[in-house]
Amino acid sequence: MKFTQALAALLLLFAFTAPALAQTPTTTEEETPSTFTLPGVADDNPLMQDGDFVAPLNDIVENNSMRERRVLAYENLREADIMWKRRIWRVIDVKEKINLPFINPQRPLITILLEAAQNGDLRVFDPIGGDNFSMLMDQKTLSSMAGGVDSVRVLNPETYEEEIVLEERVFDPTSVLRYRIQEMWFFDKESSTMKVRILGIAPMIQETTESSTRTVERPMFWVYYPEARQLLANESAFAYGNDAANRSWEDVFEYRFFNSYITKASNVLDERIDRPERSGREQLRESERIKQEIFNYEQDLWSY
Repeated sequence: MKFTQALAALLLLFAFTAPALAQTPTTTEEETPSTFTLPGVADDNPLMQDGDFVAPLNDIVENNSMRERRVLAYENLREADIMWKRRIWRVIDVKEKINLPFINPQRPLITILLEAAQNGDLRVFDPIGGDNFSMLMDQKTLSSMAGGVDSVRVLNPETYEEEIVLEERVFDPTSVLRYRIQEMWFFDKESSTMKVRILGIAPMIQETTESSTRTVERPMFWVYYPEARQLLANESAFAYGNDAANRSWEDVFEYRFFNSYITKASNVLDERIDRPERSGREQLRESERIKQEIFNYEQDLWSY
């Protein structure tokens, strides 16, 4: 009797637990979450890493030396050691062969300066305040130079009514054909050498006057060069004949890998050499005279 009751209890327990056991998954394999893969790309493809696309190295080695480069600070100067100095303004014409790296289509200099200014990595100064770096350019003015949206009035061909259409304005790097440089030439009495230090760089753009009779050239903004040295040292510049030269834009300016001509020297009337009333030959002759004057000053200090 007891055996029959026990057997009935076991059958009743099995009847209640059988449906739950049937719903329990019987697989013992560990489930893995699904990952997104590109269509037609195998999981073991070297371009895929953790399901993400990895671009191949477009070189034979990864160039990290340029990004890790640190500039050396200028040597300290004493005011008593500077026995002579003169402020000079120069112009770099990017159409000259030696200056073509300034308009390298891959990454021209103006693109480097604009990107750094918009990202807040570089301060730029408004030319309205002059070329003495006294007025910072606001972000709105800078953004309008680098691009933006313009409202243009157009005539609707169907209704013959004027409509305002928004057009995107994209900055063209090839529109910057010249750069203005402000530098200081000085004679260091301590080392008995003539030295030069660049103070500012200004990309130049051409604009048409309201009367549309002539085109004038003006600086977009001024960059204080000592603040931009580290940025320029981490940006590569094209070097003729050797892609492994690791030439930076700081090297271009410090080692004078460019050609330029003088357009102004400090004078009592603050006049420029490239005035409209002067012919091109007269401007070039005056530029060479100032250049020779600086060279002769150092030579005249020595006696042989």
